[in-house]
This record gives sequence, structure tokens and C-alpha cells, in this order.
Amino acid sequence: MNVNVKTIGGSLLLLLGVVLLMNQGETFGPGKIFAYFWPSLFVMPLGLFFHWLYFGVTGRKGSGLLIPGGVLITVGMVCQIAMLFGNWEYMWPGFILAPAIGLLEFYWFGNRNRWLLIPINILTVLSLLFFAVFSFGALFNELLKGQPYFAILLILGGAAILTLRRKAD
Repeated sequence: MNVNVKTIGGSLLLLLGVVLLMNQGETFGPGKIFAYFWPSLFVMPLGLFFHWLYFGVTGRKGSGLLIPGGVLITVGMVCQIAMLFGNWEYMWPGFILAPAIGLLEFYWFGNRNRWLLIPINILTVLSLLFFAVFSFGALFNELLKGQPYFAILLILGGAAILTLRRKAD
């Protein structure tokens, strides 16, 4: 059996097993596969196609192909995670990270123009900052949801700091 056929067949069986495991007790059909796995079926293969063109066809001469390839694979992964776990409100900074990944691949495999590092770093830091802010915001909201204990703890902590500071002065 050809190695590519084994890889594709094994991946499809693994993907089908994950879908069946996730949909226990629900109806299952082709619509569910397209609904949950459209990024893996349409977006990421296009990104892999651009990478294949660069690494396999052009003889590593068309490094510009890596920009859309990196963007599409990153966007595909962000969309796939968001579709599987239903967390679009936390995954959207991945769309800011996508051009940074494409430009980083272009920098790494291209002529290493150091000026590309400026937008790469700006987009990466901005994306990580938004990931952190929205993740910590969601965690903070979970702590405050219907329970005044955290608020009381903050009030007591603030009062303790203020009184301890007064005694030291």
C-alpha cells in the first residue's frame, strides 16, 4: 500500500472517530462533517498546496508562496479549534497572528530581509496581547459569576493593604 494512501486513510479514520465520539446521541451525517470540519476540508489543504508548490515544485525559488500558505494554515487551525470547541470569542486574535506566521515563513525561507521582523513582531505581540486579555477576562468573569466571595476577598485585601500601610507610616 502506498504511504500517501495510508496517511490519508489513517487520517480520515481518525477524524471520523473523533466526529463519532463528539456526536454521541446525536444524528450523524455529511452535514455534520462539513459543519464541524470545513476548515480542515477546504482552508488548510489550500495552505498545504501553497507549501507544496514552494517546497516541491518551484525548487525553493518562489518564497512568496509561503505567505498565503502560512496565513491559510493558521486561519484554518484557528477556525478548526473555534468550530470544535465553540469559542470564537477567544480565538479571533489568531486572525491577527495569521499574517505574522506567513511573513515569518517568508522571512525564514526567503532572503531574510530584516525589515520584515517589524510587522512580524507587531502582529505577534498584538495577537498574544489580545489572547491574554480576553482569556484572563473570561477567567475573571467566571470567578465573579454569581459569587460575591471574590469581591469580598478583594475588599478585605485592599482594606488590609491600606491599614498596614498606615501603621507603617
